[in-house]
Amino acid sequence: MDNLDHILAGIAAEMRGMENRGKVADYIQPLAAVSPHKFGMAVVTAGGSVHLAGDAEEAFSIQSISKVFALTLAIGAVGDQLWRRVGREPSGSAFNSIVQLESEHGIPRNPFINAGAIVVTDVLLGHHQPREAIGQMLRFVRELAGDDTITVDEAVARAEQDTGFRNKALANYMRAFGNIHGDVEQVLGTYFHFCALAMSCRQLALAGRYLMDGGRTTREKGGHRVITDRRARRINALMMSCGHYDNSGDFAYRIGLPGKSGVGGGILAVAPGIASIAVWSPGLNASGNSQLGQLALERLVQHTGWSVFEPRGGAGG
Repeated sequence: MDNLDHILAGIAAEMRGMENRGKVADYIQPLAAVSPHKFGMAVVTAGGSVHLAGDAEEAFSIQSISKVFALTLAIGAVGDQLWRRVGREPSGSAFNSIVQLESEHGIPRNPFINAGAIVVTDVLLGHHQPREAIGQMLRFVRELAGDDTITVDEAVARAEQDTGFRNKALANYMRAFGNIHGDVEQVLGTYFHFCALAMSCRQLALAGRYLMDGGRTTREKGGHRVITDRRARRINALMMSCGHYDNSGDFAYRIGLPGKSGVGGGILAVAPGIASIAVWSPGLNASGNSQLGQLALERLVQHTGWSVFEPRGGAGG
């Protein structure tokens, strides 16, 4: 494990020296105010060890990474009925695109684009009021991470509400097709609160353990099953094919791990059976994914052999 600490320290040092850091999201003020020089990385192994580098303890807005946790809750609530309302195919379009909804009758391509996540939120609101759904999400990620200090950043949620005109258009368009059942404003308000979850790399990597370990939180005594192994595999498959929007193919090509990004600069990645990984660098590439976060993950799999396309038995452990 000392080798893993050494690898992370080397990656963090390399990222500190990078000049091309991408562009921080500027469409809402709380995200625009974050320094582009931040970089954090956390790895939680299947054996339970935690390895940190850089700003791994600083909370950031996880944004669309929350879609992974919302999807997990929705599958738990309605099972495979979910796929009647949202697809499982890569979109090939930007995360907030409205183009495909016209030709595909209001059915979003997958649950990780904004339209798909809004449908997932609507599904959760079929079982809860908005306050209850937000509370359920917060309790869920706190339980996954084993950390009751995780919060929703209300300033981010309000800023999303004030500027989310395209998301409002997506929701109303799907409502016109009958694929949003609840009140649009309530669905969007809940969705914006999900996106406003604030977590550190350490907390995020801990929360992602169930996807690394067949649906279980830990292998230790006291760990519990969150979802079935089958559902964990399917969520990982969706993360691999759809987790980075129109950049998902390149992410798979370069890194070879299931992953989900957010415009706050975070990425949750999963090395199945090996590790849960979170990285944060606020500057984004042209596709809205963390510029240095992707590079850091590429360096990590080069050092460890953790890509799912590598023969098993690579370094790491």
